[in-house]
Amino acid sequence: MAEMGSKGVTAGKIASNVQKKLTRAQEKVLQKLGKADETKDEQFEQCVQNFNKQLTEGTRLQKDLRTYLASVKAMHEASKKLNECLQEVYEPDWPGRDEANKIAENNDLLWMDYHQKLVDQALLTMDTYLGQFPDIKSRIAKRGRKLVDYDSARHHYESLQTAKKKDEAKIAKAEEELIKAQKVFEEMNVDLQEELPSLWNSRVGFYVNTFQSIAGLEENFHKEMSKLNQNLNDVLVSLEKQHGSNTFTVKAQPRKKTKLFSRLRRKKNSDSPPAKGNKSPSPPPDGSPAATPEIRVNHEPEPASAATPGAALPKSPSQLRKGPPVPPPPKHTPSKEVKHEQILSLFDDTFVPEISVTTPSQSSLPAVVVETFSATVNGTVEGGSGAGRLDLPPGFMFKVQAQHDYTATDTDELQLKAGDVVLVIPFQNPEEQDEGWLMGVKESDWNQHKELEKCRGVFPENFTERVQ
Repeated sequence: MAEMGSKGVTAGKIASNVQKKLTRAQEKVLQKLGKADETKDEQFEQCVQNFNKQLTEGTRLQKDLRTYLASVKAMHEASKKLNECLQEVYEPDWPGRDEANKIAENNDLLWMDYHQKLVDQALLTMDTYLGQFPDIKSRIAKRGRKLVDYDSARHHYESLQTAKKKDEAKIAKAEEELIKAQKVFEEMNVDLQEELPSLWNSRVGFYVNTFQSIAGLEENFHKEMSKLNQNLNDVLVSLEKQHGSNTFTVKAQPRKKTKLFSRLRRKKNSDSPPAKGNKSPSPPPDGSPAATPEIRVNHEPEPASAATPGAALPKSPSQLRKGPPVPPPPKHTPSKEVKHEQILSLFDDTFVPEISVTTPSQSSLPAVVVETFSATVNGTVEGGSGAGRLDLPPGFMFKVQAQHDYTATDTDELQLKAGDVVLVIPFQNPEEQDEGWLMGVKESDWNQHKELEKCRGVFPENFTERVQ
Protein backbone atom coordinates (compact mmCIF):
# COMPACT_ATOMS: atom_id res chain seq x y z
CA MET A 1 0.00 0.00 0.00
CA ALA A 2 2.82 2.33 0.94
CA GLU A 3 4.54 1.59 -2.35
CA MET A 4 1.40 2.26 -4.31
CA GLY A 5 0.88 5.48 -2.42
CA SER A 6 4.45 6.56 -3.17
CA LYS A 7 3.96 5.84 -6.85
CA GLY A 8 0.77 7.81 -6.82
CA VAL A 9 2.48 10.83 -5.27
CA THR A 10 5.29 10.66 -7.80
CA ALA A 11 2.91 10.40 -10.71
CA GLY A 12 0.88 13.29 -9.36
CA LYS A 13 3.99 15.43 -9.02
CA ILE A 14 5.07 14.65 -12.56
CA ALA A 15 1.61 15.50 -13.87
CA SER A 16 1.70 18.77 -11.93
CA ASN A 17 5.08 19.72 -13.40
CA VAL A 18 3.92 18.90 -16.90
CA GLN A 19 0.84 21.05 -16.40
CA LYS A 20 2.98 23.93 -15.17
CA LYS A 21 5.23 23.71 -18.21
CA LEU A 22 2.24 23.72 -20.55
CA THR A 23 0.70 26.69 -18.77
CA ARG A 24 3.99 28.63 -18.92
CA ALA A 25 4.43 27.84 -22.59
CA GLN A 26 0.90 28.99 -23.35
CA GLU A 27 1.41 32.19 -21.37
CA LYS A 28 4.66 33.03 -23.20
CA VAL A 29 3.02 32.50 -26.55
CA LEU A 30 0.18 34.83 -25.63
CA GLN A 31 2.65 37.45 -24.39
CA LYS A 32 4.68 37.29 -27.59
CA LEU A 33 1.55 37.60 -29.67
CA GLY A 34 0.49 40.63 -27.62
CA LYS A 35 -2.67 38.97 -26.36
CA ALA A 36 -1.48 39.02 -22.76
CA ASP A 37 0.43 41.68 -20.88
CA GLU A 38 3.79 40.88 -19.24
CA THR A 39 5.00 42.17 -15.90
CA LYS A 40 8.12 44.28 -16.51
CA ASP A 41 10.82 45.40 -14.06
CA GLU A 42 13.40 47.54 -15.88
CA GLN A 43 15.57 47.99 -12.81
CA PHE A 44 15.84 44.25 -12.34
CA GLU A 45 16.58 43.72 -16.04
CA GLN A 46 19.50 46.16 -15.72
CA CYS A 47 20.79 44.16 -12.75
CA VAL A 48 20.63 40.99 -14.86
CA GLN A 49 22.61 42.65 -17.65
CA ASN A 50 25.26 43.74 -15.16
CA PHE A 51 25.35 40.22 -13.74
CA ASN A 52 25.97 38.68 -17.18
CA LYS A 53 28.71 41.21 -17.94
CA GLN A 54 30.36 40.56 -14.58
CA LEU A 55 30.26 36.82 -15.18
CA THR A 56 31.86 37.21 -18.63
CA GLU A 57 34.64 39.43 -17.31
CA GLY A 58 35.34 37.13 -14.37
CA THR A 59 35.49 34.07 -16.62
CA ARG A 60 37.98 35.79 -18.92
CA LEU A 61 40.11 36.89 -15.98
CA GLN A 62 40.17 33.34 -14.66
CA LYS A 63 41.24 32.01 -18.05
CA ASP A 64 44.01 34.59 -18.46
CA LEU A 65 45.23 33.97 -14.91
CA ARG A 66 45.52 30.25 -15.63
CA THR A 67 47.49 31.07 -18.79
CA TYR A 68 49.80 33.30 -16.74
CA LEU A 69 50.38 30.51 -14.24
CA ALA A 70 51.14 28.08 -17.06
CA SER A 71 53.70 30.57 -18.40
CA VAL A 72 55.31 30.89 -14.97
CA LYS A 73 55.58 27.11 -14.78
CA ALA A 74 57.12 26.96 -18.24
CA MET A 75 59.65 29.64 -17.30
CA HIS A 76 60.45 27.67 -14.16
CA GLU A 77 61.22 24.58 -16.24
CA ALA A 78 63.33 26.58 -18.70
CA SER A 79 65.29 28.24 -15.88
CA LYS A 80 65.83 24.88 -14.21
CA LYS A 81 67.24 23.34 -17.40
CA LEU A 82 69.49 26.35 -17.94
CA ASN A 83 70.93 26.02 -14.45
CA GLU A 84 71.39 22.28 -14.95
CA CYS A 85 73.38 23.07 -18.09
CA LEU A 86 75.58 25.47 -16.11
CA GLN A 87 76.19 22.80 -13.47
CA GLU A 88 77.24 20.32 -16.15
CA VAL A 89 79.74 22.64 -17.84
CA TYR A 90 81.10 23.96 -14.53
CA GLU A 91 84.17 21.78 -14.04
CA PRO A 92 84.87 20.37 -10.53
CA ASP A 93 88.24 22.12 -10.14
CA TRP A 94 86.85 25.55 -10.92
CA PRO A 95 86.40 27.83 -7.89
CA GLY A 96 82.84 28.72 -6.92
CA ARG A 97 81.29 25.44 -8.06
CA ASP A 98 79.51 24.85 -4.72
CA GLU A 99 78.23 28.42 -4.65
CA ALA A 100 76.91 28.09 -8.21
CA ASN A 101 75.09 24.86 -7.32
CA LYS A 102 73.56 26.48 -4.24
CA ILE A 103 72.37 29.43 -6.31
CA ALA A 104 70.74 27.00 -8.74
CA GLU A 105 68.89 25.28 -5.88
CA ASN A 106 67.66 28.59 -4.48
CA ASN A 107 66.58 29.62 -7.97
CA ASP A 108 64.46 26.48 -8.26
CA LEU A 109 62.89 27.02 -4.81
CA LEU A 110 62.12 30.65 -5.61
CA TRP A 111 60.21 29.69 -8.77
CA MET A 112 58.24 27.02 -6.90
CA ASP A 113 57.34 29.43 -4.10
CA TYR A 114 56.25 32.12 -6.57
CA HIS A 115 54.00 29.71 -8.46
CA GLN A 116 52.39 28.34 -5.28
CA LYS A 117 51.67 31.78 -3.88
CA LEU A 118 50.05 32.82 -7.15
CA VAL A 119 47.79 29.78 -6.89
CA ASP A 120 46.87 30.45 -3.26
CA GLN A 121 46.43 34.21 -3.36
CA ALA A 122 45.09 34.73 -6.87
CA LEU A 123 43.76 31.62 -8.57
CA LEU A 124 41.91 30.13 -5.57
CA THR A 125 40.43 33.54 -4.76
CA MET A 126 39.34 33.82 -8.38
CA ASP A 127 37.68 30.40 -8.22
CA THR A 128 35.84 31.34 -5.03
CA TYR A 129 34.65 34.58 -6.58
CA LEU A 130 33.25 32.83 -9.65
CA GLY A 131 31.79 30.01 -7.55
CA GLN A 132 28.83 32.16 -6.49
CA PHE A 133 27.68 32.92 -10.02
CA PRO A 134 26.11 29.55 -10.97
CA ASP A 135 23.70 29.60 -8.00
CA ILE A 136 22.63 33.19 -8.65
CA LYS A 137 22.23 32.45 -12.35
CA SER A 138 19.96 29.50 -11.51
CA ARG A 139 17.88 31.68 -9.16
CA ILE A 140 17.49 34.34 -11.85
CA ALA A 141 16.16 31.70 -14.24
CA LYS A 142 13.78 30.38 -11.56
CA ARG A 143 12.54 33.89 -10.83
CA GLY A 144 11.71 34.24 -14.54
CA ARG A 145 9.62 31.06 -14.42
CA LYS A 146 7.79 32.19 -11.29
CA LEU A 147 7.07 35.52 -12.94
CA VAL A 148 5.40 33.65 -15.83
CA ASP A 149 3.38 31.63 -13.29
CA TYR A 150 2.31 34.84 -11.57
CA ASP A 151 1.25 36.45 -14.87
CA SER A 152 -0.61 33.28 -15.87
CA ALA A 153 -2.48 33.13 -12.54
CA ARG A 154 -3.30 36.82 -12.78
CA HIS A 155 -4.68 36.48 -16.28
CA HIS A 156 -6.74 33.41 -15.28
CA TYR A 157 -8.24 35.23 -12.30
CA GLU A 158 -9.06 38.29 -14.44
CA SER A 159 -10.70 36.18 -17.15
CA LEU A 160 -12.98 34.49 -14.55
CA GLN A 161 -14.03 37.83 -13.11
CA THR A 162 -14.91 39.26 -16.52
CA ALA A 163 -16.83 36.18 -17.66
CA LYS A 164 -20.58 36.50 -18.33
CA LYS A 165 -21.37 33.60 -16.04
CA LYS A 166 -19.35 33.94 -12.88
CA ASP A 167 -18.44 30.84 -10.95
CA GLU A 168 -17.65 32.02 -7.44
CA ALA A 169 -15.95 28.75 -6.50
CA LYS A 170 -13.57 28.95 -9.49
CA ILE A 171 -12.95 32.63 -8.83
CA ALA A 172 -12.06 31.92 -5.22
CA LYS A 173 -9.69 29.11 -6.20
CA ALA A 174 -8.08 31.25 -8.90
CA GLU A 175 -7.62 34.08 -6.39
CA GLU A 176 -5.95 31.66 -3.97
CA GLU A 177 -3.55 30.46 -6.70
CA LEU A 178 -2.78 34.05 -7.68
CA ILE A 179 -1.92 35.03 -4.12
CA LYS A 180 0.31 31.96 -3.77
CA ALA A 181 2.13 32.61 -7.08
CA GLN A 182 2.59 36.28 -6.21
CA LYS A 183 4.09 35.41 -2.83
CA VAL A 184 6.62 32.93 -4.27
CA PHE A 185 7.66 35.38 -6.97
CA GLU A 186 8.03 38.35 -4.65
CA GLU A 187 10.16 36.40 -2.18
CA MET A 188 12.64 35.45 -4.89
CA ASN A 189 12.45 38.87 -6.50
CA VAL A 190 13.23 40.74 -3.27
CA ASP A 191 16.26 38.55 -2.52
CA LEU A 192 17.73 39.01 -6.00
CA GLN A 193 16.99 42.74 -5.99
CA GLU A 194 19.30 42.97 -2.97
CA GLU A 195 22.02 40.51 -4.02
CA LEU A 196 22.61 41.54 -7.62
CA PRO A 197 23.56 45.20 -6.98
CA SER A 198 25.77 44.10 -4.07
CA LEU A 199 27.51 41.51 -6.25
CA TRP A 200 28.01 44.07 -9.02
CA ASN A 201 29.65 46.55 -6.65
CA SER A 202 31.92 43.87 -5.14
CA ARG A 203 33.79 43.43 -8.41
CA VAL A 204 35.87 46.59 -7.83
CA GLY A 205 37.32 45.38 -4.55
CA PHE A 206 37.91 41.92 -5.97
CA TYR A 207 39.83 43.22 -8.99
CA VAL A 208 41.92 45.51 -6.77
CA ASN A 209 42.85 42.74 -4.34
CA THR A 210 43.61 40.24 -7.09
CA PHE A 211 45.90 42.47 -9.12
CA GLN A 212 47.57 43.88 -6.01
CA SER A 213 48.39 40.34 -4.90
CA ILE A 214 49.80 39.44 -8.31
CA ALA A 215 51.84 42.66 -8.54
CA GLY A 216 53.21 42.26 -5.00
CA LEU A 217 54.18 38.62 -5.52
CA GLU A 218 55.85 39.42 -8.83
CA GLU A 219 57.75 42.35 -7.31
CA ASN A 220 59.11 40.24 -4.43
CA PHE A 221 59.97 37.43 -6.83
CA HIS A 222 62.03 39.71 -9.07
CA LYS A 223 63.82 41.23 -6.07
CA GLU A 224 64.89 37.82 -4.79
CA MET A 225 65.75 36.65 -8.29
CA SER A 226 67.86 39.77 -8.81
CA LYS A 227 69.87 38.90 -5.69
CA LEU A 228 70.49 35.37 -6.93
CA ASN A 229 71.55 36.67 -10.34
CA GLN A 230 73.96 39.11 -8.72
CA ASN A 231 75.44 36.32 -6.62
CA LEU A 232 75.89 34.15 -9.70
CA ASN A 233 77.52 37.06 -11.53
CA ASP A 234 79.98 37.50 -8.62
CA VAL A 235 80.89 33.82 -8.78
CA LEU A 236 81.55 34.00 -12.51
CA VAL A 237 83.59 37.20 -12.17
CA SER A 238 85.72 35.49 -9.54
CA LEU A 239 86.19 32.51 -11.85
CA GLU A 240 87.26 34.82 -14.67
CA LYS A 241 89.83 36.58 -12.49
CA GLN A 242 91.38 33.36 -11.16
CA HIS A 243 91.52 31.73 -14.56
CA GLY A 244 92.16 34.75 -16.73
CA SER A 245 94.72 32.97 -18.87
CA ASN A 246 92.22 30.23 -19.71
CA THR A 247 89.29 32.52 -20.43
CA PHE A 248 87.98 32.61 -23.99
CA THR A 249 85.78 35.66 -24.17
CA VAL A 250 83.52 35.84 -27.22
CA LYS A 251 83.99 39.32 -28.64
CA ALA A 252 83.59 40.89 -32.06
CA GLN A 253 87.01 40.74 -33.72
CA PRO A 254 88.28 43.38 -36.15
CA ARG A 255 88.06 42.29 -39.78
CA LYS A 256 91.84 42.17 -40.07
CA LYS A 257 92.11 39.58 -37.31
CA THR A 258 89.16 37.65 -38.62
CA LYS A 259 90.81 37.53 -42.04
CA LEU A 260 94.08 36.40 -40.45
CA PHE A 261 92.40 33.61 -38.51
CA SER A 262 90.46 32.45 -41.57
CA ARG A 263 93.66 32.45 -43.64
CA LEU A 264 95.46 30.39 -40.97
CA ARG A 265 92.55 27.99 -40.89
CA ARG A 266 92.66 27.65 -44.67
CA LYS A 267 96.40 27.11 -44.61
CA LYS A 268 95.89 24.34 -42.10
CA ASN A 269 92.94 22.57 -43.72
CA SER A 270 93.35 23.06 -47.48
CA ASP A 271 95.79 21.39 -49.89
CA SER A 272 97.92 22.88 -52.64
CA PRO A 273 97.88 21.88 -56.30
CA PRO A 274 100.81 20.21 -57.99
CA ALA A 275 103.31 22.24 -59.94
CA LYS A 276 101.83 23.80 -63.05
CA GLY A 277 102.16 21.45 -65.97
CA ASN A 278 101.32 18.37 -63.92
CA LYS A 279 97.64 17.71 -64.73
CA SER A 280 96.84 15.22 -61.92
CA PRO A 281 96.80 16.57 -58.32
CA SER A 282 98.85 14.50 -55.91
CA PRO A 283 97.45 13.45 -52.49
CA PRO A 284 98.61 15.36 -49.39
CA PRO A 285 101.68 13.87 -47.70
CA ASP A 286 99.98 13.48 -44.33
CA GLY A 287 96.88 11.79 -45.81
CA SER A 288 94.53 14.07 -43.84
CA PRO A 289 91.01 14.48 -45.27
CA ALA A 290 89.91 17.78 -46.75
CA ALA A 291 88.05 20.16 -44.48
CA THR A 292 84.30 20.26 -44.86
CA PRO A 293 83.39 23.46 -46.74
CA GLU A 294 80.95 25.97 -45.31
CA ILE A 295 77.89 26.73 -47.45
CA ARG A 296 78.27 30.06 -49.22
CA VAL A 297 75.22 31.61 -50.86
CA ASN A 298 77.00 33.44 -53.67
CA HIS A 299 79.59 30.81 -54.56
CA GLU A 300 77.74 27.55 -53.74
CA PRO A 301 80.50 25.14 -52.64
CA GLU A 302 80.04 21.52 -53.60
CA PRO A 303 79.78 18.88 -50.86
CA ALA A 304 82.93 16.92 -50.11
CA SER A 305 81.21 13.69 -51.14
CA ALA A 306 81.14 14.90 -54.76
CA ALA A 307 84.91 14.59 -55.02
CA THR A 308 86.47 11.56 -56.67
CA PRO A 309 87.08 8.81 -54.04
CA GLY A 310 90.71 8.62 -53.13
CA ALA A 311 91.59 11.97 -54.68
CA ALA A 312 92.78 14.66 -52.25
CA LEU A 313 92.73 18.41 -52.72
CA PRO A 314 96.07 20.14 -53.41
CA LYS A 315 97.88 21.80 -50.57
CA SER A 316 97.32 25.42 -49.63
CA PRO A 317 99.53 28.09 -51.20
CA SER A 318 101.32 28.72 -47.92
CA GLN A 319 102.52 25.09 -47.81
CA LEU A 320 103.76 25.23 -51.40
CA ARG A 321 105.53 28.55 -51.45
CA LYS A 322 107.35 30.62 -48.86
CA GLY A 323 107.53 34.38 -48.75
CA PRO A 324 105.50 36.77 -50.92
CA PRO A 325 103.55 35.50 -53.94
CA VAL A 326 105.72 34.79 -56.95
CA PRO A 327 104.75 37.13 -59.81
CA PRO A 328 103.90 35.54 -63.14
CA PRO A 329 106.79 35.20 -65.58
CA PRO A 330 107.29 38.15 -67.97
CA LYS A 331 105.63 38.01 -71.34
CA HIS A 332 107.76 37.58 -74.45
CA THR A 333 107.83 40.62 -76.66
CA PRO A 334 105.79 39.84 -79.76
CA SER A 335 107.67 39.82 -83.00
CA LYS A 336 107.09 42.33 -85.72
CA GLU A 337 105.39 39.71 -87.84
CA VAL A 338 101.88 39.66 -86.46
CA LYS A 339 99.51 37.07 -87.82
CA HIS A 340 96.12 38.04 -89.19
CA GLU A 341 94.30 36.21 -86.35
CA GLN A 342 96.29 38.16 -83.73
CA ILE A 343 95.37 41.48 -85.33
CA LEU A 344 91.65 40.54 -85.26
CA SER A 345 91.82 39.50 -81.60
CA LEU A 346 92.91 43.00 -80.68
CA PHE A 347 89.48 44.26 -81.71
CA ASP A 348 87.65 41.80 -79.47
CA ASP A 349 85.57 43.38 -76.67
CA THR A 350 87.35 41.35 -74.00
CA PHE A 351 90.82 42.52 -75.01
CA VAL A 352 92.51 44.47 -72.21
CA PRO A 353 96.18 45.39 -72.48
CA GLU A 354 98.29 44.57 -69.44
CA ILE A 355 100.15 47.62 -68.24
CA SER A 356 102.81 45.56 -66.50
CA VAL A 357 103.88 43.83 -69.73
CA THR A 358 106.65 45.49 -71.67
CA THR A 359 105.20 46.42 -75.06
CA PRO A 360 107.18 47.01 -78.19
CA SER A 361 107.55 50.47 -79.57
CA GLN A 362 104.94 51.66 -81.98
CA SER A 363 107.50 51.84 -84.74
CA SER A 364 108.17 48.07 -84.50
CA LEU A 365 104.49 47.04 -85.03
CA PRO A 366 102.27 47.19 -88.08
CA ALA A 367 100.15 50.29 -88.36
CA VAL A 368 96.88 48.52 -87.61
CA VAL A 369 98.29 47.05 -84.39
CA VAL A 370 99.60 50.43 -83.24
CA GLU A 371 96.23 52.04 -83.90
CA THR A 372 94.29 49.41 -82.02
CA PHE A 373 96.61 49.42 -79.00
CA SER A 374 96.59 53.20 -78.67
CA ALA A 375 92.81 53.31 -79.05
CA THR A 376 92.22 51.04 -76.05
CA VAL A 377 92.65 53.38 -73.11
CA ASN A 378 91.07 53.26 -69.63
CA GLY A 379 88.72 50.41 -70.51
CA THR A 380 87.17 52.06 -73.60
CA VAL A 381 87.39 51.21 -77.26
CA GLU A 382 87.45 54.09 -79.71
CA GLY A 383 86.98 54.00 -83.50
CA GLY A 384 86.22 50.83 -85.38
CA SER A 385 82.59 49.82 -85.52
CA GLY A 386 81.62 52.08 -82.59
CA ALA A 387 82.53 53.19 -79.06
CA GLY A 388 81.56 51.33 -75.81
CA ARG A 389 82.51 50.77 -72.15
CA LEU A 390 84.20 47.50 -71.23
CA ASP A 391 81.92 45.93 -68.62
CA LEU A 392 84.53 44.99 -66.00
CA PRO A 393 84.56 45.33 -62.19
CA PRO A 394 86.17 48.41 -60.64
CA GLY A 395 89.93 48.07 -60.21
CA PHE A 396 90.17 45.12 -62.63
CA MET A 397 93.78 44.04 -63.03
CA PHE A 398 93.90 40.82 -65.07
CA LYS A 399 92.22 37.49 -65.72
CA VAL A 400 93.15 34.03 -64.50
CA GLN A 401 91.76 30.58 -65.30
CA ALA A 402 91.37 27.81 -62.74
CA GLN A 403 93.54 24.79 -63.54
CA HIS A 404 92.17 22.65 -60.71
CA ASP A 405 88.94 22.42 -58.70
CA TYR A 406 89.07 24.29 -55.40
CA THR A 407 86.59 23.70 -52.55
CA ALA A 408 86.01 26.80 -50.41
CA THR A 409 86.79 26.36 -46.69
CA ASP A 410 85.53 29.73 -45.48
CA THR A 411 82.64 32.07 -46.26
CA ASP A 412 84.84 34.67 -47.99
CA GLU A 413 86.42 32.24 -50.47
CA LEU A 414 85.53 31.47 -54.07
CA GLN A 415 84.44 27.99 -55.10
CA LEU A 416 86.34 27.13 -58.27
CA LYS A 417 86.06 24.49 -60.94
CA ALA A 418 88.74 23.79 -63.51
CA GLY A 419 88.17 26.13 -66.42
CA ASP A 420 86.49 28.95 -64.45
CA VAL A 421 87.68 32.43 -65.47
CA VAL A 422 88.27 34.86 -62.58
CA LEU A 423 88.57 38.65 -62.86
CA VAL A 424 91.30 39.69 -60.42
CA ILE A 425 90.74 42.91 -58.43
CA PRO A 426 92.78 44.51 -55.62
CA PHE A 427 92.03 44.01 -51.91
CA GLN A 428 90.14 46.89 -50.32
CA ASN A 429 92.67 46.78 -47.48
CA PRO A 430 96.11 45.66 -48.71
CA GLU A 431 96.99 44.50 -45.19
CA GLU A 432 94.31 41.79 -45.45
CA GLN A 433 96.05 40.07 -48.39
CA ASP A 434 97.76 36.86 -47.32
CA GLU A 435 100.65 35.20 -49.03
CA GLY A 436 99.59 33.23 -52.08
CA TRP A 437 95.98 34.52 -52.18
CA LEU A 438 94.24 36.79 -54.68
CA MET A 439 90.94 38.68 -54.61
CA GLY A 440 88.57 38.33 -57.53
CA VAL A 441 85.12 37.61 -58.90
CA LYS A 442 84.17 34.79 -61.25
CA GLU A 443 83.47 36.17 -64.71
CA SER A 444 80.17 34.27 -64.91
CA ASP A 445 78.96 35.71 -61.59
CA TRP A 446 79.97 39.25 -62.60
CA ASN A 447 78.22 39.05 -65.97
CA GLN A 448 75.05 37.74 -64.31
CA HIS A 449 74.75 39.88 -61.15
CA LYS A 450 77.08 42.89 -61.48
CA GLU A 451 77.19 42.98 -57.64
CA LEU A 452 80.79 43.03 -56.51
CA GLU A 453 80.04 42.93 -52.77
CA LYS A 454 78.07 39.68 -53.07
CA CYS A 455 80.22 37.89 -55.67
CA ARG A 456 83.83 38.64 -54.84
CA GLY A 457 86.06 36.41 -52.76
CA VAL A 458 89.62 35.19 -52.26
CA PHE A 459 91.21 32.15 -53.90
CA PRO A 460 94.64 30.46 -54.01
CA GLU A 461 96.76 31.92 -56.75
CA ASN A 462 98.58 28.67 -57.58
CA PHE A 463 95.29 26.93 -58.43
CA THR A 464 95.04 29.25 -61.42
CA GLU A 465 96.98 30.38 -64.46
CA ARG A 466 97.05 33.88 -65.83
CA VAL A 467 95.39 34.27 -69.21
CA GLN A 468 95.28 37.06 -71.81
